[in-house]
Amino acid sequence: ACALRSMGAVISGDGGATIVIEGSESLAGMRHRVIPDRIEAGTWLAAALATGGEVLVHGAREQHLGAFLDKLREMGGHLEIFGDSIRASAPDGLRPVDVVTAPYPGFPTDLQAQLMALLCFADGESRIRETIFENRFMHAQELARLGADIVIDGGAALVHGGRALSGADVMATDLRASVSLVIAALGASGTTRLQRVYHLDRGYENLEGKLSDLGAGIARVDGRTPEGRQMAKAVAAGGGQLRSAGSSAGQGRRRAASVGGRE
Repeated sequence: ACALRSMGAVISGDGGATIVIEGSESLAGMRHRVIPDRIEAGTWLAAALATGGEVLVHGAREQHLGAFLDKLREMGGHLEIFGDSIRASAPDGLRPVDVVTAPYPGFPTDLQAQLMALLCFADGESRIRETIFENRFMHAQELARLGADIVIDGGAALVHGGRALSGADVMATDLRASVSLVIAALGASGTTRLQRVYHLDRGYENLEGKLSDLGAGIARVDGRTPEGRQMAKAVAAGGGQLRSAGSSAGQGRRRAASVGGRE
């Protein structure tokens, strides 16, 4: 609505239950900056806490992520807000939480899988209740291949966190499930190979490149069967902390994840 008003449209009521649009004979050109992707921003924050690291995310608006940030704080995550940037650093230990997905401004269903991966590293039992979509726990079975203890009970998932995860071959079933497996792999020991990475490419631009810049051991590789047959492209990821700062000696350049809107 804001963009259309900039073009000369007469629109009112946006943000409420009823939107009123008055017809116009013509609209003019304008320049508009798209808001940052709150789901990608939340993904970076979850990855930082899962690896015990620290990440500064540019283009992350606190007002768009309120319910998600509340849960990260409840888990013990340290968050600092700098305008449209958020720094997340991990505590000594993550606490379990209960979550219920809901329409905006509630907890976003598109961050449910990422939070489930993060909860695998929290000591204790967490409960996630999915109220937006049915059958949106496909990632739980794949997380179990890494060693996660997750029980699905209808529209709820019980996550028994605190178990050490280890690398394994896993399969992505959708966009958010795929990135949750990457988060879990980064916090696990050993190497994880994720198949069907085309799901990742639908929602994340150059994910493995950005993670590598933050210190992750991750690469896109050709997937092959043990017999050598060609498979789909895969992402191989190993455990390691994500860091938005350089080395402890201060020699590295500053790194950050960027989630910027585009004009």
